[in-house]
Amino acid sequence: MSLWTSLEPPSATVDPGASTTVRLKLRNTGDVVDEYRFEPVGDIAPWVTVEPQSLRLYPGTTGTVELSFAPPRTSDATAGPNPYAVRITPTEHPEATTVPEGNLTITPFTEVRAELVPPTVKGRLRGRPKLAVDNVGNTKVTASVSGSDTGDQLSYDIHPSNVQIEPGRAAFVKATLKPRQIIWFGSKEERPYTFAVKRSGAVPLDVEGTYVQRGFLPGWLATFLGLLLALAITFVMLWITHKPQVRSTATEKLDKAAVSTVPPSPQAPPSPAPPPTSSAPAAPPQTAEPENAGGGGGGSGGGSGGGSEEKKKAPKPTAATAVRKLAATDPGGKHICYRAFVAGKGWTAPECDGDMAGTVGQNRPLTALNIAVFGVGGTASAAFVHNPQSTDGQGHYVEPWSGAPDGSDNYVGDSKKDAPALLGFTLNVDNGGGAVCQAVHQRNEGWAGMACDKPNEGDRWTFGGTLRNDIWVEAVRFTV
Repeated sequence: MSLWTSLEPPSATVDPGASTTVRLKLRNTGDVVDEYRFEPVGDIAPWVTVEPQSLRLYPGTTGTVELSFAPPRTSDATAGPNPYAVRITPTEHPEATTVPEGNLTITPFTEVRAELVPPTVKGRLRGRPKLAVDNVGNTKVTASVSGSDTGDQLSYDIHPSNVQIEPGRAAFVKATLKPRQIIWFGSKEERPYTFAVKRSGAVPLDVEGTYVQRGFLPGWLATFLGLLLALAITFVMLWITHKPQVRSTATEKLDKAAVSTVPPSPQAPPSPAPPPTSSAPAAPPQTAEPENAGGGGGGSGGGSGGGSEEKKKAPKPTAATAVRKLAATDPGGKHICYRAFVAGKGWTAPECDGDMAGTVGQNRPLTALNIAVFGVGGTASAAFVHNPQSTDGQGHYVEPWSGAPDGSDNYVGDSKKDAPALLGFTLNVDNGGGAVCQAVHQRNEGWAGMACDKPNEGDRWTFGGTLRNDIWVEAVRFTV
């Protein structure tokens, strides 16, 4: 080997968002002038800068290059030791490549963000908001969630009340708000409340929301009932005051009626005509036959035309169509089928139980997913999409959430023209149905590992994708 190298220091430490420098010394131990090119390799190579990128040395001389490490302050900068290497390629002898290795320790940092979905809920007897807690740090965090309001007007049922969140992941907490007093009549009232996300040794993160409590019965109904009661009382009083008098001339009139009861004369007016005999309506009205005939002809023609049109434009199969076919052949199993809406292409054909939906290598984002399950009690989901107004480089959640029972279509995201790219999504299945697992292929990131929710451990949601605006989902795989 015609090259000697040394890293000074061989191990270094850096904070995310900051930078540090390591010097690489090398000596040309050969007998010819050679030029050396430097290339960082390893998982942290995107954060390494070599200056200069090439160095020319005479035999027996020594040179130095600087390696600058600048990991970002994001969850991608994994806390702990991270090995790295620099590939040194001699121009004159490229086969004599040297790869000195070092170690960079990235210090941990924690940062938690929380968002209410939706921030305002309405109801008469309860409200059901969801709290999304995002771990944008580079180490796992444990947090508890509690609720409070001014005047203790609401009670809180929070599940789960304690969460553990991996770096770059999000946990979803479901809450039920119940007013302590019911508004029977009257207009709605706004009741502000606060969710506190507490971590050991850190200041609690407060997220404010509003519960709009509606009256159980509209205010106008109370006014109407009051007026109705007043009218009823007035009528009773008038009836009592002006009670009709019964005269005793009834007997006299009966006597007169008895005296005048004689057989009617032939010129008396005839009695009312009897009802028509059964032979009168022997045939339906003349207007009924043309209507029936026309309706029959129109129905026949319309049915024929509609059948041919349906054959020409048969609807594309959805995820629910595919999962019901699987259920017919395996009624005791658990299945999941899904489609992906690819930007510029449209919906893919349904895939099931671990097959890929979407594209790889075409740089085409997904904007929507169509998911259906069988044997797991249904599914619920939320979409995290590109946000062009973002000030922190992250997307945002789309309201409202979507859900569907077994055998029905659930849609996540938007398939309209110019819909935002799907950066990630949250997915779960019914509590008694088992677990759902997902793997996503992201732009410039490749396939992420398969991640599953853990209902038995209180983690009933799985998040696929990322929070960053510049990394979108290109393909997915699901299993249950």
